[in-house]
Amino acid sequence: MPRGDKSSYTDKQKRQAEHIEQSYESRGLPDKEAERRAWATVNKETGGGKKSGSGRGKPMDTSPSRKGGKIGGKASASRPASARSASAKKAAATRKRKASR
Repeated sequence: MPRGDKSSYTDKQKRQAEHIEQSYESRGLPDKEAERRAWATVNKETGGGKKSGSGRGKPMDTSPSRKGGKIGGKASASRPASARSASAKKAAATRKRKASR
């Protein structure tokens, strides 16, 4: 089997890679780089393609998917404290207003 052949992956793994790739592309990554990162993520989470034999299954490691969310929040952190505080107050007022309905 040549390198890069995806025939040994399950349908679920192929779907996961496709969704991850679309996410990367929507963030402006080139197609090739998005595909590379998507398959790297699937490999890290699931341990690669199908494995034959009983008892070879391992639980999924979803830490690579969570990693992206942890990196976020830089835009909020770069805003001045007064702007963040105003947003927080507005959100609290909205929650309070909706709770009283």
